[in-house]
Amino acid sequence: MLSKRLIKYFKSLQLKKYRHQERKFIVEGAKGVSEVLASDFVMDYLLTTKAYAELLPTDQLSKVKEVIEVTESELKAVGTFQTNSAALAVVSMEEEHDFLLPNDRLVLALDDVRDPGNLGTIIRIADWYGIDTIICSLESADFYNPKVINASMGSFTRVKVYYKDLKEVFTATELPVYGALLSGENIYKSQLTNRGILLMGNESQGINPDLEQYISHSLHIPRRGGAESLNVAIATAVILDNFFR
Repeated sequence: MLSKRLIKYFKSLQLKKYRHQERKFIVEGAKGVSEVLASDFVMDYLLTTKAYAELLPTDQLSKVKEVIEVTESELKAVGTFQTNSAALAVVSMEEEHDFLLPNDRLVLALDDVRDPGNLGTIIRIADWYGIDTIICSLESADFYNPKVINASMGSFTRVKVYYKDLKEVFTATELPVYGALLSGENIYKSQLTNRGILLMGNESQGINPDLEQYISHSLHIPRRGGAESLNVAIATAVILDNFFR
């Protein structure tokens, strides 16, 4: 039974204040929920239509603390999707671990990426290229924002995102730092390695000038047409593809 108390609780998790107070977040839709069920995340509630529940393995359902059968209209009322014919889950945030910067592979760093859709898409792109660590500046979008979770299409279960003072991170490492700058070297002519940190900047302002001093290799995607700029998620994908070419 979906009580008014539970509806209020689920809807409160759309707000950052209550997500972090309760240490819970929402995952919506068949893809995201299926990814969570197959991961090590703990699922407290699963709101599911009868049709979707019948598709789930019994061993996965047994891991959920409480399963509630609902209608599509109830899913819409509780979540953020305009249509949802499958499920919505309330998931416990992972315990916060001490941050240790990997020194044997490529890591992403995001400076003030504010748009949750961009952050979620970048997480999905990172997952595609096998990057499992992203370091966000303290001003970046909240990892557990529903729009971030939805845009990641389940990749949030495999990519670790940390929020750190980027100056402190760069000061403490000897890893090469690659930065996307308009004044950078043509990426198609650059010598790239799959070890270091790739720094991407804010959607409209780019990389903070205070961080440019830490960049050892500046990169630029040459423009061939008339577009003024590239979306940060698209630019991230283009640059990463060249790292692994």
